[in-house]
Amino acid sequence: MGSSSLTLARPGVRHATEPPEARGLRRDEVRLLISHLDGSHEHRRFNELPGALRRGDLLVVNDSATLKASLPAARPGGSRVELHISTELPGNLRTVEVRQPDAVASQPFRAALAGETLKLAGGGRVRLLAPYPCAGDLRVESRLWAAALQLALPFDEYLDRFGAPIRYGHVPRPWPIEAYQTIFARHSGSAEMPSAGRPFTRELADTLIDAGVSIAAITLHTGVSSLEDHEPPYEERFRVSRTTADEVNDTHAAGGRVIAVGTTVVRALETVTDDRGVTHPGEGWTSLVITPGAPLHAIDGLLTGLHEPRASHLAMLRALLRGSPPLRGRPSLLEEAYREAFEHQYLWHEFGDSHLILRG
Repeated sequence: MGSSSLTLARPGVRHATEPPEARGLRRDEVRLLISHLDGSHEHRRFNELPGALRRGDLLVVNDSATLKASLPAARPGGSRVELHISTELPGNLRTVEVRQPDAVASQPFRAALAGETLKLAGGGRVRLLAPYPCAGDLRVESRLWAAALQLALPFDEYLDRFGAPIRYGHVPRPWPIEAYQTIFARHSGSAEMPSAGRPFTRELADTLIDAGVSIAAITLHTGVSSLEDHEPPYEERFRVSRTTADEVNDTHAAGGRVIAVGTTVVRALETVTDDRGVTHPGEGWTSLVITPGAPLHAIDGLLTGLHEPRASHLAMLRALLRGSPPLRGRPSLLEEAYREAFEHQYLWHEFGDSHLILRG
């Protein structure tokens, strides 16, 4: 099934325009769609997650904390733009995205030029060096740039003072940075929230542990998601510790399931897992792009949000379902799951509902 069939099958998407707390819900009261390989689906609340898991299962979460990565900026002629600070690169460089402010949030902007310097608040400057990734021609239009930042304060301190969380048009009003942090956030570096972990509360985490479900962490600093409509993900910085690698291997050896909380976790774990299914510690930048044609070796399930049908995340979901039995006379499991979400009016995006896919 290609992404186009999902697009044609969708009757409409309901965006989550605000955090669930603003709708009178706790974080863990968002809805949870559970999909099984036999084609069955369950509709629950996220706080019922312990009932969907087994003693001996392992949840792997992303402990990256979200930056205030959106900055007001000015081009050399004085026109205002919005700068989204993205992935850290070697050599103290950053990828950045230049965007055009509008009445609600911002829109793509493709008129920036290699070599131009943008002025920031507090005397800061950003020099656009080359389109990213660079194909050798500095004159091509690009939304993403390799850039050098000159800031009067340390990076995190500067963003905390002058920045705001990245926000797109489906969220019509700004929210404080606390709305974009998960309970697992430990290491600052994500341009956008690793949102699959947002519905967890400390009470729910304690309940899971009491039920015999372990929780381990990786770190993957997410870049901007605005490029994900048609383009593959680019390099992101990650770390998988020896402790987490051992927990993944021990869980599999004991017959338990490893369930990734978010596609970022899948990307990190699969980067350091070999063809025998052994997960190793590792860190650096991962350029891994997971496609339906390649098997996943590290995970047995995925807890994620609901993504637009053309998003590259869906290629990862199809990879997770690779080898699932065909559903005679019915759509594929993934298409059927999304139809369930459409028909039951689940909410999309970072403040929306959740989807758990279990392979076993």
